[in-house]
Amino acid sequence: MFEGFSAIYVVYAAAALTGIMIAEACYLLYAGRSDKRTAINRRMKLQENKISQEQVLIQLRKERGLEAGASRFSLDQFRALRTQSGMVMPLPKFLTITSGVAFALALVAIWYGLPLLMGLLLFVVLLPVMPVMVMRSQRNRRLKRFGMQLPEALELITRGLKAGHPVPVAIAMVSREMPDPIGTEFGVIADEVTYGSDLVSALNALFDRVGHEDLPLFVTAVSIQTSSGGNLREILDGLSMTIRDRGKLRRKVRAISTEGRMSAYILTAVPALLFAAIMVLMPQFYQDVWGEAKTWYLLGGSISWLMLGNLIMFKMSNFKF
Repeated sequence: MFEGFSAIYVVYAAAALTGIMIAEACYLLYAGRSDKRTAINRRMKLQENKISQEQVLIQLRKERGLEAGASRFSLDQFRALRTQSGMVMPLPKFLTITSGVAFALALVAIWYGLPLLMGLLLFVVLLPVMPVMVMRSQRNRRLKRFGMQLPEALELITRGLKAGHPVPVAIAMVSREMPDPIGTEFGVIADEVTYGSDLVSALNALFDRVGHEDLPLFVTAVSIQTSSGGNLREILDGLSMTIRDRGKLRRKVRAISTEGRMSAYILTAVPALLFAAIMVLMPQFYQDVWGEAKTWYLLGGSISWLMLGNLIMFKMSNFKF
């Protein structure tokens, strides 16, 4: 049965198995160290640079446009939008990029036959609209993630209070245990309290930085407990449950109103897809009218009416509570 079987193959198999086990041991050793080195949020990443906690706070506020003189390039509402979007890119650089994209889109439209005056008008319209739309999109994504993290953060604070920690220490636990955006935001609260700010003012500043609609409940609860006393642990327990129930109701309403949003998506996609199909299958179909200014006026009017209809449908399917 074992005729022709050489012992050298056993040596080869043992060597291969040994190599695999050594490689796995090295990987587990590296992965374990990597997990320990990984910073869970941006505040902790800055702390790894061996700078003081005060410098970390200054850097975070500077990135969010909260330092003195940061409003030279923006109006108040634009500055608030930028802060709530969580964008850390310097504002001049961001405006330069969006302006370049707007200029490129206008050039492409002029290249495809749009009159020069209309191309300049398109550039003027896109110049302020594009940065606002980008930051609004970033803010909406950030608010959604923050809202999902907030009940868990309140439960973590509650557990800290049950263990006997004061409120600022319990808030600092959130900054060490939770990822962005809530980890860094609560870390800023902890640093502001450490360097002289009172807790209520730091929480009000948190609402200005984030803008989430559930934060006033948390700020009010802590303010009442600070001024008149009370069992903050029980209050935060109930608040966490309330925020979770609000989130469930919000998702339920969104699921019910999906039909309206899908109708808007379909009504928007059908003309665009039809136009794209005509341009691919019969590129000469609009060849005689591309140079006419009236064509672009009609297209602009059609797109405007389409966007207006979509806006009305989204308003009808969007419920605020």
